[in-house]
Amino acid sequence: MMGHTGLKKASQVAILNANYMAKRLEGEYRIVYKDEQGLVAHEFILDCKRFKKTAGIEVVDIAKRLMDYGFHSPTMSWPVHDCLMIEPTESEDKGEMDRLVDALLAIREEIAMIERGELDRERNPLKMAPHTLAKVAANNWELPYSREIAGFPKPWCHHKLWPSVGRVDDQYGDRNLVCTCPPIEDYQ
Repeated sequence: MMGHTGLKKASQVAILNANYMAKRLEGEYRIVYKDEQGLVAHEFILDCKRFKKTAGIEVVDIAKRLMDYGFHSPTMSWPVHDCLMIEPTESEDKGEMDRLVDALLAIREEIAMIERGELDRERNPLKMAPHTLAKVAANNWELPYSREIAGFPKPWCHHKLWPSVGRVDDQYGDRNLVCTCPPIEDYQ
């Protein structure tokens, strides 16, 4: 459908997009698997291991916090454990790529605030993410940071798609299945 020329151009743009984003992030995140010139392919991998040591932040915390910025998480811990793999396609416009980079840079600053002791290591916007609309709008707010930081960390977040469910304990859910099906008798 695209032909040889179109496919080649799409691949070139995808590689250009990945390198643009990686270059913007490389001062704050460690980019792994670069070539001799410091370039990545059509995707790049952010190594998040050090944040576990410096701030108690896991890669899943970053992934969940991205939801507060209006993004679905990129691939997490594959092909490299404790990393995020970001793969901008040839169809991503610069504005959307910049928005994701800005969100990741803002999250990195939140991690730095934890590292400096300005945010609590356990009750912070990353560990408590994602923040649902119901949580942010509730009368009772007991978190040690503002509702604005929780739900509207950037101006564009006022028009985001809100997550419908907050943090779920994945390991607990995997080990303790809850059947919500009707009883077997209802199927007879």
